[in-house]
Amino acid sequence: MSVFTPVSRPELETFLAPYQLGRLLDFQGIAAGTENSNFFVSMEQGEFVLTLIERGPAEDMPFFIDLLDVLHQADMPVPYALRDRDGHGLRELCGKPALLQPRLNGKHVMAPNNQHCAQVGELQAHIHLATREQILERKTDRGLDWMLESGAELLSHLSEQQQALLQPTLADIAAHKAQILALPRANLHADLFRDNVMFEGSHLTGLIDFYNACSGPMLYDIAITVNDWCLDEAAGINLPRAQALLGAYAALRPFTAAEAELWPLMLRVACVRFWLSRLIAAEQFAGMDVTIHDPREFEVRLAQRQHIDLKLPFAL
Repeated sequence: MSVFTPVSRPELETFLAPYQLGRLLDFQGIAAGTENSNFFVSMEQGEFVLTLIERGPAEDMPFFIDLLDVLHQADMPVPYALRDRDGHGLRELCGKPALLQPRLNGKHVMAPNNQHCAQVGELQAHIHLATREQILERKTDRGLDWMLESGAELLSHLSEQQQALLQPTLADIAAHKAQILALPRANLHADLFRDNVMFEGSHLTGLIDFYNACSGPMLYDIAITVNDWCLDEAAGINLPRAQALLGAYAALRPFTAAEAELWPLMLRVACVRFWLSRLIAAEQFAGMDVTIHDPREFEVRLAQRQHIDLKLPFAL
């Protein structure tokens, strides 16, 4: 179970009292997380999610809270930090930054269809449109510089075949870094995978886990999403689902010619980011009772992104 910091019932009851949500009925750790400690919390007045932040500096937490407030106020189905009776959204529990959020309804859809993908593309466009004029700045700690540095460090850990796959994309990142960073920007979710979206039937009811959110090129955010939501059986891109997602997005926020030019590279960049982070996690947490996602999934996806037939629609 990926609960890095255990919490006792008395500790939790003391933490929850200032929210004035009634008695604590039950709580349980959430096994799916890979970076933070998360708990489902049942109170007399509803269902909530408690998150203890395990990775990243505590000074980043106001950014996450402010971003979720912006999106919540724009009527998007996202969690947001509940305030205690003194108006505090960010507090401390067991020595870790902690926040309490409403639990969103719905389930993850692991075998999405075109309709699911279109709704995801539409929501992602709304997030970008809601933030691009007044971007909340946060530099990601998994950005292009990190990819170049971590990739170089990990090369010696890889087979010759893996090195031959990784090195050309690292070289392309270095060569095109300035062009990538000059693309249209907004706030990004940066982790919009299937297990971070909730559906009730065919209706999108929630987007969760914003702890990789940052400011940056919108195209990068879209590439991350397409790389997970639009997979075919061989980890290539399912064109009908990808076209549904991109078409719904572009109907609200048309793509630019510069984005169209860098699209094939950006799909590979998004693969490299998660291949590297999963390789690092696999080494760091080896033998521990922690959820570790298989790095090979993104190795295979990167191999499948060497030749791309998918083009961006309506590029201006």
